[in-house]
Amino acid sequence: MATDTHRPFILVSNDDGYHSPGIRLLSETLSSMADLLVCAPESARSGYSCAFSADAPLRLKRRHNLGDIEVWSCNGTPVDCVKLALDQLCQGRMPDLIVSGVNHGDNSTVNTHYSGTMGVAREGAMKNIPSVAFSSCYYDEQAPLAPLVPYILRFASAVLSQGLPKGVCLNINFPAAQEFRGVRVCRMTFGRWVNEVVKARHPRGYDYYWMVGNYANDEPEANDTDQWALSHGYVAVTPTTVDVTAYNFIKGARELLGAVDEQTVEEDKS
Repeated sequence: MATDTHRPFILVSNDDGYHSPGIRLLSETLSSMADLLVCAPESARSGYSCAFSADAPLRLKRRHNLGDIEVWSCNGTPVDCVKLALDQLCQGRMPDLIVSGVNHGDNSTVNTHYSGTMGVAREGAMKNIPSVAFSSCYYDEQAPLAPLVPYILRFASAVLSQGLPKGVCLNINFPAAQEFRGVRVCRMTFGRWVNEVVKARHPRGYDYYWMVGNYANDEPEANDTDQWALSHGYVAVTPTTVDVTAYNFIKGARELLGAVDEQTVEEDKS
């Protein structure tokens, strides 16, 4: 991989596959500011979250370049792509930034926990590499994404120049629109998926199931959330942490489990 060490180096991945329009737009947009390497799944891997392949061999395959950008595919998960790229393809040069997307579909609210797009960003954050995930609420892969370009450049430039705190990545979602009212930095909406399973009968005599569902917003009146921002035409930026500790419940957990005195004694000993 030919690189200019005076330019930033960005690793690009996604969960829609190396051939998706979203990753092509993202790569072409960022190529103006950095050296890029693309390593993405060989086909769609939506819903894989932070999964990696522990019981199957992985393969890397060189694909056609996007201009001067080297493109590789992997038969594993989005996280596999990051791990393999860092170990096998980066030639000892640590990326200054990892970007994921542009995903074709909404990764706000609880979707962040299922998202392979966010799996890429979380893996980067766990490796102490600033990481950003971009998603569009357009589910159609052919939807026009050109309005995202100035925002992608703006956000990537800011993270490259200023970095992110340890263990933090950015989950950035764009409304399904051609114009945006602005940018809102917001928290994740509390919500859940309901009516998730559709049962059907196969002609050969057995039952099978489709995972589908409808999203239920548990706090529709809250105006500081990613869902509120998207539904009102704003780009939603949600800082996301790798550390999932519920710090505000540590004391409550001690009391719940009867560990207050026990833990206090241990802390006093130390």
